[in-house]
Amino acid sequence: MTNRKVFSESCGQHFISPEFTAMRWFLFEDSSVEQLYPIALARPVFELICGREGLRRRVQRWFPSAEWGAVIRPWLADVYREEQPSAIVNQFDGIGSSSVLMINGRWIPDRRLTIADVTMENVGLVDGQIAWIALEPEEASLLDSLDFEQVLQGIARSRRVVEASGTMMNRPWDLITRNPRQLELDFADEGVSQHLSADQVKYLGDPSDIYVSEQTEIDPYVVIDARQGPVSIDRDVQIQSFSKIEGPCHVSRGARIFRGVVRGGTTIGAWCRVGGEIEQSVLHSYVNKYHEGFLGHSYICPWVNLGAMTTTSDLRCDYKNVEVPLQGDLIDSDTIKIGSFIGDHSKTAIDSMFNTGSSVGAMTVVVPGGRLLPRHIPSFCNVSFGNLAMDWPLDTAIQTVRAAMQRRDCELTAAGENLLRKLYELTAEERIAAVNLAAENKTVRPQG
Repeated sequence: MTNRKVFSESCGQHFISPEFTAMRWFLFEDSSVEQLYPIALARPVFELICGREGLRRRVQRWFPSAEWGAVIRPWLADVYREEQPSAIVNQFDGIGSSSVLMINGRWIPDRRLTIADVTMENVGLVDGQIAWIALEPEEASLLDSLDFEQVLQGIARSRRVVEASGTMMNRPWDLITRNPRQLELDFADEGVSQHLSADQVKYLGDPSDIYVSEQTEIDPYVVIDARQGPVSIDRDVQIQSFSKIEGPCHVSRGARIFRGVVRGGTTIGAWCRVGGEIEQSVLHSYVNKYHEGFLGHSYICPWVNLGAMTTTSDLRCDYKNVEVPLQGDLIDSDTIKIGSFIGDHSKTAIDSMFNTGSSVGAMTVVVPGGRLLPRHIPSFCNVSFGNLAMDWPLDTAIQTVRAAMQRRDCELTAAGENLLRKLYELTAEERIAAVNLAAENKTVRPQG
């Protein structure tokens, strides 16, 4: 049996010993991450956004001075090391030298996890799944094994269960249904609000529910409506005249809104370009939706370009639950409003029409043909006039990615290109099966 840390007891509360407060924390991915494809295909699950941000940034604010790391799918490691050079990625050498707080990357907490919440006697669960668990050095040294998840589960069985706050991401739509509440929680957690007086800008609702950075440019004749929830607008945002933003909503750094109607429950990620109507959706970052068109109850990954009048249906005509084809299998979302989930670097041409509950993988190209698009478009596929194919050469696709990123002064690194090529391999089986099925299902005109 491992030695337990020393606790002092005062007024019925346990306080953690000083040596425990110096622990490191690690975010980890478990075996359920594939259930969050296609939006988690090209990134660690804890980088998915719900509310203002993803879990990693939340935890960094909770423990700003602590050393941290990540346990992620191997093919994501090189890119993630480039993006987060301070992180210890998939390395367990010396991990047993101190206590370690392990946090499930699929966890969406209701509140801050403080060091006082964590003891070596407990494990925090949400619906029977590990949200967090603190390990002693001897236990942490066991993580460098062939079955990381099994080790954690084994240690968790020896702990007293406490209910962790929040929820777990099990499917992509969990982020969409959770987003309005998370936006409200994040606004309250920030602890500051500021009401910016601007000429000819109309503010509706309680001024304390509106935060607008002083480094934001808002043109005349903009409406910011906080009557149904708070609105926060980060620095370097530009909002064009005749736009309306309804809460709860967050507009992240560097985003631009062009005559847009942004309805409640929406997160506009960093450096997005947004126009048209958006409702209860997450635009991760670097999304280009400049033109008119409706986007509802959807999650859009980075570097997606939605052409003019691209529209997503998010409600069935019969008001039944929406089923979403994840990796080709229809999954009941248990909700009546679900739009589209679109993976990284995908592009749509003008007048693209997505059906309710569509799943679109990474690096897809959609050319519409005046009809609803296939609901399942696997990664690296193209749709031309309703026909699903996979004849867009990979090297050509990567050149397009490089050109699109350069337009925003970003660079596709060697690690980034290697990741795209690896994803091409990993999604091959799904892609081939979908294209073959589409070919089999084509209507053949009877002869004679």
